[in-house]
Amino acid sequence: MLSSRPYLARGLYEWLLDNDQTPYIVVDAEQPGVSVPRQFVQNGQIVLNVGPAAVRDLRIENDAVSFHARFGGQPMQVVVPMPALVAIYAKENGVGMVFGHEPTMPAPQQEEGASAEKPELTSVDSGAEEGGEGAGKPEHDETSPTGKGAKGAASRKRPSLRVIK
Repeated sequence: MLSSRPYLARGLYEWLLDNDQTPYIVVDAEQPGVSVPRQFVQNGQIVLNVGPAAVRDLRIENDAVSFHARFGGQPMQVVVPMPALVAIYAKENGVGMVFGHEPTMPAPQQEEGASAEKPELTSVDSGAEEGGEGAGKPEHDETSPTGKGAKGAASRKRPSLRVIK
């Protein structure tokens, strides 16, 4: 799956602007590919104002945040790869989000090995469904994936999932 970080960052950025807040980002300046003004890095991190008045050409893409800004009067292209984006928050009240480490999904395997190692999701029966048992449906349905037919399906209250290894 793709990382959720860029989607959350874009949404939070828009939300902060809609609420007349100034969006700031916290960047891990030690990550590879980070291009920030090193003279302002403290303890391996830098906090940057990414509000429309402070930056030009802001792009929050799936792989990185990039923009042009001036630091000490000097223009600079800032690039922050998504894994280096630590947080986005409002300057005025600190409301925002700190991003944790996202789990990485293993690369897709070939079909032969995937079936033995990949967990399957199955439905678990739990209680009686509204309308009672039968509810005008035939007693047995040969097409039911559980093999229980309509009677088994009618006895379920709510499906739930569990991982089977």
